[in-house]
Amino acid sequence: MTTRRTILAAALAAAFAAPAAAQQTQTIRIGVSPGPHAEILEKVKPIAAKKGLELKLIEFSDYVVPNQALDAGELEANSFQNQPYLDNQVKDRGFKIVSVGLTVNFPLGIYSAKYKSWDAVPNGSSVAIQNDPTNGGRALLLLQDKGVIKLKDGVGFKPSPADIVENPKKLKIIEIEAAQTARSLADVAAAAINTNYAVDAKIEPTSAILREDPKGPYVNVIAVREADKDKPWVKALIESYHTPEIKQFVAERFKGAVLAGW
Repeated sequence: MTTRRTILAAALAAAFAAPAAAQQTQTIRIGVSPGPHAEILEKVKPIAAKKGLELKLIEFSDYVVPNQALDAGELEANSFQNQPYLDNQVKDRGFKIVSVGLTVNFPLGIYSAKYKSWDAVPNGSSVAIQNDPTNGGRALLLLQDKGVIKLKDGVGFKPSPADIVENPKKLKIIEIEAAQTARSLADVAAAAINTNYAVDAKIEPTSAILREDPKGPYVNVIAVREADKDKPWVKALIESYHTPEIKQFVAERFKGAVLAGW
């Protein structure tokens, strides 16, 4: 009798424990861009699961919709942008979203399907850059840093082609969607391509003919709504990302093309 009661008690305990455990698991929808951001968060999933978080990744092909979706409550978080880009989006669109943790840095590159070095790019060539102020400005700052152009003083992080004051090679700067820059390589002499889009297009990041130094404010971030920033799941998510396992994965998988930023 005692044995049967013990078995029954154990069965009842298990029956009640299962729903309780299920209730403790919280689903977190995270907007990501294809490529490294998605790959890294796939590796974060099992770590986060141990903290009661089920991460559901939703991929976006551009840099605008993920913030719109987050602000609208269609996501709990996103992971695709750097702080200057987020700041610009918040300022221009009034989003109530904030960064809560650093992720990785993608040194920006200028790539070419026609020339193996920048010196080989002819005068008067067309160069594609991103058409959003932050990433396009970043591309122009890279060209200035490498001595290709000179910009007005005091342009900050968001210069535009109108701010170019010296252009010795008489380059034609063409602004297009960031997600389309890799596809533009067949039509231009060179293009500034964010590393995540380069990886997604099977372009080796180390093949860039000009490459940004891994410095400055361009470390990417995880963003959430302001109302959520102090919730326990946010802390658990960041702790799951900022682990030795993830840092090791980034180093081994991307071999310097993507750098851990925490």
